[in-house]
Amino acid sequence: MRTDSGPTDSVHTDPAPTTQLPSTRAAGCPFDPPQGLTRLRAEHPLSRLRYPDGHLGWLATGHRTVRAILADSRFSSRYELMHYPFPSGPEGGLPPAPVGDMTGIDAPEHTRYRRLLMGKFTVRRMRQLTARVEQITAEHLDVMERNGPGADLVTAFAQPVPALMICELLGVPYADRDTFHRHAATLMTMGVPPAEQAAAYQALQEYLHGLVLAKRAEPTDDLLGDLARDSDLSDEELSGLGTFLLVAGLDTTANMLAHGTFALLSNPAQAAALRNEPDLADRAVEELMRYLTVAHTMVRVALEDVEVDGRRISSGESVVLSVEAANRDPEAFPDPDTLDLHRRATGHLGFGHGIHQCLGQQLARVEMRVALPALLTRFPSLRLAVPPAEIPLRTDMNIYGVHRLPVTWDPA
Repeated sequence: MRTDSGPTDSVHTDPAPTTQLPSTRAAGCPFDPPQGLTRLRAEHPLSRLRYPDGHLGWLATGHRTVRAILADSRFSSRYELMHYPFPSGPEGGLPPAPVGDMTGIDAPEHTRYRRLLMGKFTVRRMRQLTARVEQITAEHLDVMERNGPGADLVTAFAQPVPALMICELLGVPYADRDTFHRHAATLMTMGVPPAEQAAAYQALQEYLHGLVLAKRAEPTDDLLGDLARDSDLSDEELSGLGTFLLVAGLDTTANMLAHGTFALLSNPAQAAALRNEPDLADRAVEELMRYLTVAHTMVRVALEDVEVDGRRISSGESVVLSVEAANRDPEAFPDPDTLDLHRRATGHLGFGHGIHQCLGQQLARVEMRVALPALLTRFPSLRLAVPPAEIPLRTDMNIYGVHRLPVTWDPA
């Protein structure tokens, strides 16, 4: 299989390297990728990139290029092979993925875990959870209405809805959510010393290990209970998978709900369309995933020499995949910088692509499909409580979004 777009004898001379990964977003444009990424994508979908540790690797910004690399087994996801693209990277490189962390491993180990879990996250099974998502959503909207007008949407709504769902799905006590969120924030913050991140992960894994032992002794009717009873996973593997799923389920959808609301309130016509057109919810979810791309950056490593878009990526070279730039590629999406909920955003990479495509994407879709229209319908006058420039953005996090979203509405 080849991922190039031209004949193999037309490899271009390497371009001059970009000295650092563009990360500065234009003032007043909280939903757009850094302008430097847009400029590089216009020049070529694959650019040379000098990494902070001195490694000379690559940066992919074009949609077709990013998608092709994500689908190519000649590129590895193993952390220990990667060069970290951000200035705050750990000295000496990244350690191997902890047991159960599916994002940092390759086949066949990844395949084994994926097969065990795929049946737990099917479209059918996730849609069966719709009624429970509706109930949880309504309960939190009721609390907002009783306490309002005025709330931080992150803590009042965006975090608790997916947190409750992932806790119920896994069989983890929701009462311990403050611990989960604290450790998850440590793991997701760029620049946190490696020792602190390791301690946060260890604390989560020790907590999950206690749950696993309890479920071994007395199986429960939930995902961890099922795996404890029916799989050949060791206690360490099951604890690691539980930690991985819990952190992923807490952070990504929460940021899509909060940042998605921010985007909709900044585009009133789109918010009105979602409020007034019930059949628009599915398209809205896909367009928001494309437009916002909160999981903005991935890294892969070439396991052999590979030609991509007329340029040869040598074995051992890291490639930063700018998913946010790819999802704004005009060759893939006409008028890409416009939020259009009526768009068919087919082929977006907001959930990734290839063997590492988001395992919980169907659950995330259900949560967003239910929660966002319900929020806008319950509070038709919902608006930001502070100027947009005062919304604190998660520019220091692996998952982009907002730290807080103060909102208000007219009392009934």
